[in-house]
Amino acid sequence: MANASSDEHAEGQEPRRILLAGPRSFCAGVERAIEIVERALASRGAPVYVRKQIVHNAYVVDDLARRGAVFVEELDEVPDGATVVFSAHGVSPAVRAEAERRGLDVIDGTCPLVSKVHAKARRYAARGDTVVLIGHAGHEEVEGTLGEAPESMVLVETVDQIRELSVPDPERVSYLTQTTLAVDETAEFVDALREKFPLLHEPPSEDICYATTNRQHALNAIVAEADLVLVVGSPNSSNSVRLVELSRRQGTPAHLIDRAGDIDPAWLDGVRTVGLTAGASAPPALVTEVVTALGELGPVTVEEREVTRETTHFELPWVVRGTAEQSTSSLPG
Repeated sequence: MANASSDEHAEGQEPRRILLAGPRSFCAGVERAIEIVERALASRGAPVYVRKQIVHNAYVVDDLARRGAVFVEELDEVPDGATVVFSAHGVSPAVRAEAERRGLDVIDGTCPLVSKVHAKARRYAARGDTVVLIGHAGHEEVEGTLGEAPESMVLVETVDQIRELSVPDPERVSYLTQTTLAVDETAEFVDALREKFPLLHEPPSEDICYATTNRQHALNAIVAEADLVLVVGSPNSSNSVRLVELSRRQGTPAHLIDRAGDIDPAWLDGVRTVGLTAGASAPPALVTEVVTALGELGPVTVEEREVTRETTHFELPWVVRGTAEQSTSSLPG
């Protein structure tokens, strides 16, 4: 981390306040996916191949790679018959079919909440709907969901795309969303869909996952008091990027950081209150690392604002459930 800035507190000055948003960091789907890779390494030994990043966090991926996980972009990089883990973001049926054809030993790390969206996509397409998917092109979750019914689905990334959308039957339209979107922005998309298609078939419950929603609500609880918001997360973490955008939309400067070393002390000039949170794929101890680093720039007080307590837990796939009950994780936190 860089040297302390000119804003370092003089003796007798009030400590800088750190407001911790709660919940933050790992969600149940991320914990499950990481544990799947750990147990596969423990029971099968290295290498265990993982298609894409198991979760979108550089620290997590680097740690698992050091322990024998081999991260690949596509299945053609995996030797025939090897063990491969599908990431938490899910895969298309075409990827599953290729794995079966190749005789790969598949362990599915797909988050159960993503799997629910896939099931809806199949169901809505089967009843003859055009399924509008709200999400970001190129994201692994979006690619997997679109692959469930590619001839019946259309991806929209902007409200304008909805207004210009043409479908075979305007009376048979439903929608789904990527699980890691901003709640407030997604509401604008849904309003536009309702206006465009008055007979829109809506899902019985929203697809944005509980952890994404909770982290946004938690940030909303502190952002008005903060002069600066720091979000711990990697650049390819959709839910982490949404937190930065949420803060900025409300007028509070925000930065996405992978580690404490990414902090530019100049950001802290004139800052009396720092809001601190972390995306759902960032280890909790990286937040502690940031608190420690901020303390090295001068005295701080730390206050947590918890808007809800998460108790969700997802069972592991049966193929790894019988391995060591104690996690072998070396991840901090």
